[in-house]
Amino acid sequence: MSIRAIPLDEYRERITARLPLLPAVRLPLDEALGAVLAEAVATRWPIPQFDNSAMDGYAVHAAASQAGATLRVVADLAAGSPDDPPLAPGEAVRIMTGAPLPSQADAVVPLEDTDLGLAGALAGSAPPASVTVTRAPAVGANVRKAGEDAAAGDTAVAAGRELGPWQLAAIASAGYDHVVARRMPRVAVLSTGSELVAPGADPARGQIPESNSVLVGAALRAAGAVVVSAGLVPDDEDALRVEIERTLGEAATARDGERLGVDAVVLTGGAAVGAFDPVRAVLGSVGSVRFDAVALQPGRHQGFGVVDGTPVFCLPGNPVAVAVSLELLVHPALRAMAGHAEPDRPRMRLPAAAGWRSPAGRTQVVPVIVERNGVAPVAGRASGSHRVRSLADAKAFAVVPPKVVVVEPGDLLEVLLCD
Repeated sequence: MSIRAIPLDEYRERITARLPLLPAVRLPLDEALGAVLAEAVATRWPIPQFDNSAMDGYAVHAAASQAGATLRVVADLAAGSPDDPPLAPGEAVRIMTGAPLPSQADAVVPLEDTDLGLAGALAGSAPPASVTVTRAPAVGANVRKAGEDAAAGDTAVAAGRELGPWQLAAIASAGYDHVVARRMPRVAVLSTGSELVAPGADPARGQIPESNSVLVGAALRAAGAVVVSAGLVPDDEDALRVEIERTLGEAATARDGERLGVDAVVLTGGAAVGAFDPVRAVLGSVGSVRFDAVALQPGRHQGFGVVDGTPVFCLPGNPVAVAVSLELLVHPALRAMAGHAEPDRPRMRLPAAAGWRSPAGRTQVVPVIVERNGVAPVAGRASGSHRVRSLADAKAFAVVPPKVVVVEPGDLLEVLLCD
């Protein structure tokens, strides 16, 4: 009797329902890139805090600065200067970009709108005795008004936003050197297989270089996770049991009073139904871990569950199946744990540049290259879960729905841009 294969979306929902939300912690800005903000950040003061010049030029009274007017230069202001020199009609203050506007000025004449031109701002040069306006400014010209970007107390960045360079800059401008954000998931990686040898070693007959831990570790870091350990375990149930117990029970470290151990474990290999597959034998009765056939190609054999509060992902061993499982299952799960409202990668619809067959009843995920006229399987092949070399050329994954058995050139497909 054949085993029912669980639809991919159903399996993903099962994972999502068991995921814990990671706690919020205080992070310095230089450690917060990619984290999700747990508490909104409000500005401590107006942005800008004061009226300042948007140009290198001369602060003036607009009404007394018509074209042809010659103004006496009475002061010089650089960015960061605390001075507020008095300014009468018919006078000007040479001012640099970002310097506070004198209280009695209402406009800035750019250097290029004077008879001196850009030469009036030579580094280290003394201000001229006078300057002639060649183009009259309007009131408020080239002035950044206090609070025009944000008033004091306005939200600089809302809770739930992923912190990228722009958000971090806004928080720094709002007056903070830290944020309260969901911390990054801490993940342990275990690759299983007696046939595996370390990269760089010379494999004997029947052995292959181990690449899954490299693939998984890099993918997890790209997803914002912290890889706390990566190990290689032979196909031996006792050895695997010891390694899993050590991984789940490893000593935690303290930070801000919070215990930080392992938030998730990712295993590759040994999850199928072969006589020497130890992962299923060791973890099949531990916590809520269960192994299923998923209607997915590649990546049919999957295991997932929670052990002592820690999600455990048991992935296939073939590299392309591992890459697909990471993209569709592990990557979004870890991002959901870290508080991302949209944990999946963005998808777009692109036409197929070539045709291929897809298995009925299974979601097929194909490494593809992106060409001018659409996407095509790498090396012209739509399947082959062992083809780790093909991943080097792939730019994306094309997702073929279970009801489609033949992809025709020109058919629109959902595509995950992963590169």
